[in-house]
Amino acid sequence: MATPQEKLAESLQILEALQRDGIVAVRSADLSRTHRERLVKSGLLQEVMKGWYIPSRPDEDRGESTAWYASFWDFCAAYLNERFGDEWSLSPEQSLFIHAGALSVPQQLLVRAHGARNKTTNLAHGTSIFEVRATIPPAEQTVIKDGLRLFSAPAALVSSGPGIFKQNATEARTVLAMIRDASELLSLLLNGGHTRIAGRLAGAFRNIGRDRIADEILKAMRAAGFDARETDPFEGEDTFKVTGREPSPYVIRMRLSWNAMRQVVMDSFPPAPGRPRDAKAFLERIDEIYVDDAYHSLSIEGYRVSRDLIERVRTGQWDPDGDSGDRSEKDAMAARGYYLAFQAVKRSVGKVLAGENPGDVADHDHGDWYRELFAPSVTAGILEPADLAGYRNDQVYIRRSKHVPPHHESVRDMMPAFFDLLRQEADPAVRVVLGHFMFVYIHPYMDGNGRTGRFLMNLMLSAGGYSWTVIPVNRRSDYMAALEAASVNGDIKPFVEFLAGLLTES
Repeated sequence: MATPQEKLAESLQILEALQRDGIVAVRSADLSRTHRERLVKSGLLQEVMKGWYIPSRPDEDRGESTAWYASFWDFCAAYLNERFGDEWSLSPEQSLFIHAGALSVPQQLLVRAHGARNKTTNLAHGTSIFEVRATIPPAEQTVIKDGLRLFSAPAALVSSGPGIFKQNATEARTVLAMIRDASELLSLLLNGGHTRIAGRLAGAFRNIGRDRIADEILKAMRAAGFDARETDPFEGEDTFKVTGREPSPYVIRMRLSWNAMRQVVMDSFPPAPGRPRDAKAFLERIDEIYVDDAYHSLSIEGYRVSRDLIERVRTGQWDPDGDSGDRSEKDAMAARGYYLAFQAVKRSVGKVLAGENPGDVADHDHGDWYRELFAPSVTAGILEPADLAGYRNDQVYIRRSKHVPPHHESVRDMMPAFFDLLRQEADPAVRVVLGHFMFVYIHPYMDGNGRTGRFLMNLMLSAGGYSWTVIPVNRRSDYMAALEAASVNGDIKPFVEFLAGLLTES
C-alpha cells in the first residue's frame, strides 16, 4: 500500500506534466478529484474560482497573493480562450496599457466578447474579469501577445475614450511614441469617418513633438472631406519630447515616468547639502553605520542575521568552516556577501566624492556590487557560478506585489537608458528617489534587487552630500507600500515622503 508521501509524489508528477505542457490555468477536468484534493491540501494547487486552479508553493502563507499575481495574465489568457475561443479581446484601454509595457495586475480586467454575459466574474485576491458584449477588432487589427488578444496599438488609440489621455497620460504617450507614421492610423480613421477622434489624435501627437504625424492626419482627413479639428487631449505639455522611435515601449514609458515624477520629488524632498569637503570623514561615518545598515537591509529581504554575526564577518572573527552557531549557511553567506558589496559601494562613494558623475559611477560599478553580494554563496556551493552572470534571463516576480517587472528581453534596453537618465539628471534629490525606484521597478537581477537598489540610493545620497540612510526593517511594510504605489499607480509621492522622513529623522 502506497504511503501518503508516495501518493503525493504521484499527484505532483501529474501536475508537473501539465506544467511542462505550458498549462498554468488548471481545470478540474485536467486532474482526477483525488489528485486535485490532495494537491490543494498540500498547498501545491490553489483555487482561483470554481473549477479553475493555479499551481502554488506549499511554503507560502495561507492567503498569500504572490502565486496568483505571478499567474494572473497566463490564467486570464487560458480562461478566456477556453470560454470564448477567438471571439474575444481585452478592451482598447487595457490593450493600450499592455502595449505600453504596463503589466501591473488590474483590480478588474475589462474584456469584450461576442458571447459575453455583461457580468463580473470574481477571481482570487479581490481581482475580477468584467465581460461585456461589444465589438471586437477584426483579425487585421488584433494582436496576440502571450495568449492575450489585444487591439493593435493603432486600433487601441482610435478606440480608446478621451479619458485615457488625462487619467493614464504616460501610457497614452508611450503608445503614441510607438507609431511610426500616420498611415498606421489613417485607414482606421478614414474608413470609420472618425473626425473627432482624428482631431484628438492629431493634438496628441503634436503634444509629444510628432508634428509630422499630426499634420498628415489632418491633411488626409480634410482631403477626404472630413472637417477634422485639432484638440489636445492631454492636460498640459510634457517637457519630454519623442524625437525618434525608441528601442522598446518600456524605455519610452520609463523616460516619460521619470519626467513626470521628477517635479514631485523636487517639491517634497529636502534640498541637497552639497558635496562634503572632507571625504575621509564622510567615508568614516559610513563605516560606523555598516552594522545597522547590513542588519536592516538583510532583514528586509528575509535573511535571519544578527548584529553579532555581521560584526564578526566584518572583523574577520567568523569561521565559515567551523561551527559558529549561526542559524544557517545561507544567512551567513548573505552576511559575508553584504560586507564585500558594502566595501565596493564605499569605493564607488569615494569616486563621486572626488567629483565623478554619479550616474557614470553607478553604471560602471553596479555589476561589481552584485557579484560581491553573491560570490560567497557561489563559493560555498549554494548558488551556481552562472548566477553571477548578470542581468536576468527569465521573468521575475515580487512577493505580494501587483507590479510585474518588465520582460527580461527589455531589461537590456532599459538599463542603459536608466543610467543615461541618472547621468543626465541635474537634481541630486531626483537621482536619489528615482534612482532607487526605477532600479527596483526594472528588477534587472533574479535576486538582490532590493539590496542593490538601496546601495544605489545611498550612492546618490552621498553624491548630494546627504547622510547614508538606513531603511529600518520595522518600516518594511511602509517601504513596500510606497514602492507599490509608484510601480502600480504611478504615484511617487508616498515614496518621496517616506525617504524624506527617514532622512530628516537621521
